[in-house]
This record gives sequence, C-alpha cells and structure tokens, in this order.
Amino acid sequence: MTSTDSVTETMESPQLKKTEFADPMAVTWANKYSDSLQKYWNRLPNFLGTFIATVAVFILGSSVRGEWLLILVHFLKAFSYGGVSNETSNGSLPSGRPWSLNLEDYRLQGVGYYWVYSTTISYTFYIGVGGFLHWYYYVRQRDRPEEWKCQPKKFMSPELERDEILLGSLSLFIGSTISAFISCYIMNGGATKIYYNVSDYGWLWYFASWPVVFIWQDYLTYWHHRFYHLPFFYKNFHKLHHKYKQPTAFSVTAIHPFEFIHMQAVLVSPMVLFPVHWTVFVTILAYLYYHGIIDHSGINFKAHWWQPWQPDCIFHDNHHQYFHVNFGFNMEIWDKIHGTYRQKNKVYREDIFYGKGKDISSCTQSELKEDLSQRESENVLAYRGQVRDEQIEEVRRKIQ
Repeated sequence: MTSTDSVTETMESPQLKKTEFADPMAVTWANKYSDSLQKYWNRLPNFLGTFIATVAVFILGSSVRGEWLLILVHFLKAFSYGGVSNETSNGSLPSGRPWSLNLEDYRLQGVGYYWVYSTTISYTFYIGVGGFLHWYYYVRQRDRPEEWKCQPKKFMSPELERDEILLGSLSLFIGSTISAFISCYIMNGGATKIYYNVSDYGWLWYFASWPVVFIWQDYLTYWHHRFYHLPFFYKNFHKLHHKYKQPTAFSVTAIHPFEFIHMQAVLVSPMVLFPVHWTVFVTILAYLYYHGIIDHSGINFKAHWWQPWQPDCIFHDNHHQYFHVNFGFNMEIWDKIHGTYRQKNKVYREDIFYGKGKDISSCTQSELKEDLSQRESENVLAYRGQVRDEQIEEVRRKIQ
C-alpha cells in the first residue's frame, strides 16, 4: 500500500455513529437530522424520491462553479431583459484613459451585486443540496453500501470529508467570483461568440454545433486532465484532488485553485472561440456539470441507453482509485484512442505515470497481491457484464 493509500483509504464500519456535536464543515452534520428526514422521506412515493435526488444533482452541478448565474444571464439576454443587447453593441470598450478603474469602461457596472448573488446562491446550493445528497446515499443507505457504492468497503474519514468541503468551498469562491465578472460583462453588452437568433448562422450550423461544441469541450478536457497528470503538475497541483480516493459529490470542486481556474477556462472556451447559440452552450454546460457530480459521487450510476458516448460512474471512480488512467470525462473513446484506458492486464498506481500502467507479467508477487486487493474492493454491480470478474481472474492466474 502506498503512502497515499494509508492516508486516504479508511476502512470503516458501514454504520456511521451519530454525534451530538459535529463540525459544520464536515458532512457528518447530516446525521443529526437523519431520523427526521427519513421519517418524512418514507412518505414519498419511490419515483418522487428518485426524481428529487436527480434534480438535486442537477442543481448542485450547475452551482459548483457558480455557473448558474452565467446560465441565467444567457436566458435573460435571449429574451432581451436588461443590459445592452448584442445587436446594439460590438463589445468594444468605451474610449478613455487606458486601464481606467471606471467599471463602466469594462462593462462591469454593478459587478458587486452579481458577486453577492453568485456566491450566496452557490454556497447555499453547495452546502444545502450537497448535504441532502450526502444524506440520501452516505447516511440513509450507509448500512448497505454494496447496493450502491463503487467502492463499498471503503469510506473517506470525517477528516478528509471536512478537508474536501473546505477546499471545495475555496474553489467555489473563486469560481463564483469569475462567473460574476463574466456574467456582469455579458449582461452589460460585452462581446462574446454567443448569439441568440438562430437566423444569424442558420439551422445547419445550429444542429451541427451540438456535437462540435460537446466534442471540443470534452477532448480539450481530456488533454487538460492528462496534462495535470504529468509528474511535475500532478505532484504540485493535481495530487491535491487525488487525496480523495473514494470521491463524493463534494470532491468535484476540491481542486487546486490554479487548476480550477484553468479548468473553468476550458469549459467556457466556446463562448469566446466560435459562434455558438445560447441554447447549445447552456445545455451542454449544464450536462457537463451534472455529470461532473455523477462521476465524482462514488455511486454506481450507469449511463442511460440514449448516452452511448457516456461512460458509467465506475470509469472515473477507477481514475481516483488507480490514479493515472481513464483521463476522459464524458467520452471514454479518447482514452481508448490514446492508450490510457484501464486494461485488465495492467497494474496502475500513483507512482506509475502516463496512463500506460505496468504489465502484470513484470510485476512482483507483492505488487500483484496489492492490485488484487484493489480489484476485489470494487463493486461488481458498478460494472456491466463480467468485466470486474475478468479483471480479478487475470491477476489471480498470475499469482498462482
């Protein structure tokens, strides 16, 4: 077991103790109200409970980087509510002294109000909705993790849970601030490549832009993520995110601030690079953030039948468990093309970089036994078919 494993892997009894006092920045506070929540939750029909949980994931996903405000602004712009319309402004700055501190010169008038709204709502959703999701799975169903958890035998310690919320809160502050400035700039007529009338570029580009924008963002995200797994950038930046070897929904923003800003730039890049209709941009952005929560949830969610491109949750959970492998997010094809997709005949650890793994034929017996332990700790229900069993048998044959 590596040094990181000893810190992040916590073998706990499924039943979490209820305490009279809990750290407000740790998710154990959800226990205090668990019985009351369960009492009312049992009165709901099953389909309604599932719907509420799904909506909660969507709300949390759209708020974890403060992008809910950016989405709202595009809605308002589309219906010409407030600000300066794109038709009357080319986004150029008013004439005046260079580097003027006058906010109007940079189309940032009222940015303070945007910042207050952005941070307040984002933190409310992050703690409130995030706390609900944690209760729904990690408290309410903690005594039966084999039914829903990707790594059912392992839970993060309360200290690490607190740590990820603190780090996630810092990143959320940065993201909300950036979103407030961008939203204010757009609402005041700042220039972007977003357009609001389909006739501006025609229906052909409108429909073609859906896969173009999605593929652009996802492929760029793959390389961004893989870049941060290079030895220098991993050890100095991305390693912070990999402390959470059993990720939860709060892990999605628990990233080094520098990397977080870089990632946010990747996600909003279409807005400044090529024409994209607001409905395309907003929908895809919401989709990406929704699955960002799903992929970090540690729950064995499966992609729907209409998402043949989308990997199941176990794909990214494997990334946290095995470190330098499965760099993609919403399309696993990039890993298959570039040879960084997890293979059953390879061993992956934190000290094995570049996504290629180490062939099991060149591993020692102790390395194989350690890897077998990791494979056996995964939930068979998180996979489709016999994939997990095949991975285990591959190593067992080598050990024998």
